[in-house]
Amino acid sequence: MKPTKSLATLTVLAGAMMAAQAVHAEDFIHPDWANSAWYIGAAIGQSRASIDDQRLVRSLTANGATMSSFTTDEREAGYKLFVGKQLNQYFAVEGGYFDLGKFDFNATTSGNGVLRGEAGFRGVNLDLVGQLPLTQRVSLLARVGMNYAEAKTHFSGNRLAAVTNPNASERKLNAKVGLGLEYKLSEALAVRGEVERYRVNDAVSNRGEVDLLSLSLVYKLGRPAAAPVVAPAAEPMPAPVVETPPPTPQPEPVAVSEKVTFAAETLFDFDKSVVKQDGKAALDDLLARLQGMNTEVMIAIGHTDSVGSDAYNEKLSLRRAAAVKAYLVSKGLDPARVYTEGKGETQPLADNATAEGRAKNRRVTVEVVGTRTVTK
Repeated sequence: MKPTKSLATLTVLAGAMMAAQAVHAEDFIHPDWANSAWYIGAAIGQSRASIDDQRLVRSLTANGATMSSFTTDEREAGYKLFVGKQLNQYFAVEGGYFDLGKFDFNATTSGNGVLRGEAGFRGVNLDLVGQLPLTQRVSLLARVGMNYAEAKTHFSGNRLAAVTNPNASERKLNAKVGLGLEYKLSEALAVRGEVERYRVNDAVSNRGEVDLLSLSLVYKLGRPAAAPVVAPAAEPMPAPVVETPPPTPQPEPVAVSEKVTFAAETLFDFDKSVVKQDGKAALDDLLARLQGMNTEVMIAIGHTDSVGSDAYNEKLSLRRAAAVKAYLVSKGLDPARVYTEGKGETQPLADNATAEGRAKNRRVTVEVVGTRTVTK
């Protein structure tokens, strides 16, 4: 496959992946699926090989000839197609097909001697891929594996006596390693940047390496449909108890407190801290229920599930609590009486091992302390 064709294939694959992804909300609510899914991918980039210049020069000048010029082209476009299986959050097994391109040289010697050579490498590989999450979206990649490559070498010119076989080919099993970064565009789609080193044989008794620096798209198959998370209904306000007033009633303020819990999805979009319209309506309903109360203190406390680092979750929970405070203040509450706290993932209500448990743990609680004037 030519580089232009491989680029077209990668472009079509990217379009298909993004079109399929548009059907789903871009969120991270199925970690159990993501950590065991099959995936496919394609990569294109630049490969670089090392041609054994000294060995070729020695062969060309062995009979007393003088080297006039020696040029090499050691860079080429390369690509790979792959399929993998996620074993868990940290490891995957990946197999694929690669084409590292063709590399050539041109040499001239005294007496109008000319030798031209070309070597190409393509084959299959099987790797163990390690993934270290740095954030919810960014992971460090490392891979180690084996590649079974076919090397085809072709020589031409009037100095073919310097080589043993002008059209040699060889298949060998060698090692390969790589490092890279992965950025998750969504739970199913990711982009990778990697550098890989392939150990190869060039069919004329040389061993060397070909490096491939590539950019790839990865798509996980079979993503479950997102189940809507229903926010638990707030407990209804108790019906006021009216007592028969004494002959001379004396209304007295009575200290009261209320606590309401909102599901984070009710107030915010995923991984965001801007109160959406449904969330504003829920907070407006809370304010309506507090009519008649002399509010002394109001505390907004944010909570998250365990997905992501502790530091990131603590900051997210605090940003969401601050967003709730900002909206309440915009409705007339005294900002000096509204406080915020971010608990991150430290106070779960349910088990974070299940999607339902994580949904319950993503929440914002609002506690209100104040007094009402009631009739005794």
